[in-house]
Amino acid sequence: MTYIPHTDFRTDFYAIAHWIRSGARVLDLGCGEGLLLSYLSETRNIVGYGVDIDDANILACLNNKINVIQGDLEFGLSIFESKSFDYVILSQTLQAMRNTNGIIKEMMRVGKEGIITFPNFGHWRNRLQIACGRMPVSKTLPYQWFDTPNVHLCTLVDFENFCGQHNVRILERRIMNRDHQIIFAPNLFGALAFYRLEQQEG
Repeated sequence: MTYIPHTDFRTDFYAIAHWIRSGARVLDLGCGEGLLLSYLSETRNIVGYGVDIDDANILACLNNKINVIQGDLEFGLSIFESKSFDYVILSQTLQAMRNTNGIIKEMMRVGKEGIITFPNFGHWRNRLQIACGRMPVSKTLPYQWFDTPNVHLCTLVDFENFCGQHNVRILERRIMNRDHQIIFAPNLFGALAFYRLEQQEG
């Protein structure tokens, strides 16, 4: 359930690893073949677990010696105790979730912190394609409208408004375009968004 072309994996992984402390317990939701967990194990010496629904991905994780559980994220994370992980990661899977509120709520329950990454639908190339009358297709959104797994695309502004409405505190954000961090007008020029989050009390 990690919907990003393979050539972009290293930049994605590096940005996430920057926020992970050494030796942490990490849960990767929609872990795919377990490549992110492998990378974090090598670079941050984490204790990692993955969750994925796809049979082929489960087999790949086992072959890669990744601790993995087969499960449907739409049904929540009830098998995990509250605050049982230092970080819960949802990397480029948010847009494919039907129950967006439910999965973020569960992430905040299970993890002390959450890390979410997603393609920014507000990127100027997406806006231009829509203005030309077409649904966007790009490196971060590589699917045609008729075969896309994405059901809830959003912009940076949309996501930050959501966090504010659901008592989720944004600790840090990093907006990227390929391997460059975007500072100026990130909702216009940023292609990929990274957020580090925690649950607000009250």
